[in-house]
Amino acid sequence: MFNILYALAWIITLLPLRVLYILSDIGYPIVYYLIRYRRAVVRRNLEKSFPDKTKKELRKTERRFYRFFCDLFIETIYEINISEAEIKRRFAFVNIEGLLKEHAKGKGILVMTAHYGNWEWGVNFPLFVSEKINACQIYKELSNKKFDKFIYNLRSKFGGINVEKRNLLRTMIKLQSDADKGIYFMISDQTPAAQKIHHWTQFLHQDTPALTGTEQLARKFDYAVFYAETKCIKRGYYQCEMIPLEMESAKTAEFEITEKYMKMLQKTIEAKPQYWLWSHKRWKYTRS
Repeated sequence: MFNILYALAWIITLLPLRVLYILSDIGYPIVYYLIRYRRAVVRRNLEKSFPDKTKKELRKTERRFYRFFCDLFIETIYEINISEAEIKRRFAFVNIEGLLKEHAKGKGILVMTAHYGNWEWGVNFPLFVSEKINACQIYKELSNKKFDKFIYNLRSKFGGINVEKRNLLRTMIKLQSDADKGIYFMISDQTPAAQKIHHWTQFLHQDTPALTGTEQLARKFDYAVFYAETKCIKRGYYQCEMIPLEMESAKTAEFEITEKYMKMLQKTIEAKPQYWLWSHKRWKYTRS
């Protein structure tokens, strides 16, 4: 079944993206009104995150999210046949000079990203640097081997290195003696496992358990930390700015980097909330 679906997706993605968006437009009312995919989760998350918004405003954001969610699905499979020139035009990295300057000093870099905008297209970062670098994308291996291979190939298509999260520390230690210690892209807005919750913060008006792994690694190895702020310019076009978050991680207090990240992410989400992944059960744990 997977091979059939992949062959179908491969053929479909030979079409221009503007044509494929027609499928997204058709899929939106099906996903939102008929299937109602995780609509209760999305609605609850929005209502708790924006208590000052009216019901009308919340429903408008909800519908915009589902429209974008359908676009995101189409854009992800479109990556099968997208060219380097097109993805570089559609997902542009800006203000990366500061990051490259730290990298040139021989310093390791951690980039804190999020499920905002099209995070899958962000794997094209190596196309924006003139030299070959260890640009590592951290991922979790999927249980379905064929689907895992499919995602693995998509994420390494433009020169990025996939590092399974269980091998992250081993990889970082291995590169410690190299001039290129690596640039690691860490999706940091997920919910930690219940037994691994070490820090709670106020995020979008709610008590929220925060992932602290990125901070722990940054402080341990004294890596520079950047925040990848993605903006959706228009349909199918994104811009990602590398914003310095902390250059001297070893000198920071515990949870300081995590708090900075959560505040920056909240600001990004509040500006255009429809582009964050609201269908994720982000607040399934409480302090109690």
